[in-house]
Amino acid sequence: MASHAVLEDLSLLSRLDRGLYAAERFLALLSGLAVFGLMLLAVVSVGGRNVFNQPLPGYVDWIQQAMPLIAFMGISFTQRDGGHIRMDILIARLRGRMLWAAEFTTTLAMLGLMLLLVWGSWAHFQRSFDFAMPMWSRDSSFDINLPLWPAKLLAPVAFSVLCLRLTLQLWGYGRAALLGLSEPVAVPLVQSAAEQAAAEAEHVTGADR
Repeated sequence: MASHAVLEDLSLLSRLDRGLYAAERFLALLSGLAVFGLMLLAVVSVGGRNVFNQPLPGYVDWIQQAMPLIAFMGISFTQRDGGHIRMDILIARLRGRMLWAAEFTTTLAMLGLMLLLVWGSWAHFQRSFDFAMPMWSRDSSFDINLPLWPAKLLAPVAFSVLCLRLTLQLWGYGRAALLGLSEPVAVPLVQSAAEQAAAEAEHVTGADR
């Protein structure tokens, strides 16, 4: 998988990109904390089983609640930095306007798919949420009866943030295609091995200061 870089400047597009990136980093942090939390729950559950012959009640229920947080909250953050696995066999051979037009087309297709997923996952959440029910939930987990609507809400929230990211990237690719830009802002640019090594060296040098 190639390494990518995202350029910045003082344009409106770049400012919106940086603002959304801050929100994406926060959501990715929540996802990481969820992983850490599940690790601690596993330690407590296994320790309780071995020491007190009593595992943590509802351990599987909490895993069920945390799975959407782990799976979905970091996808927009990864999309911004170009970290998702993709096939670059054809696109890597393109240059200039053809490259940006191809990126625009694939990003537009992705946005269309994500909009459908937002619609479907929101409908799934609505089937679970009800103000008139106890804990506002029509369904619950099997063991300790946790309401499931918070976990079901995470999917449309994460997908909506990804839709915003894809919209900004469409703006960036479309602008690059129209103006013939070589290094557009707010979109992931593929780095060569030498550029990647230089960026990593600069990062390490900066961290030592």
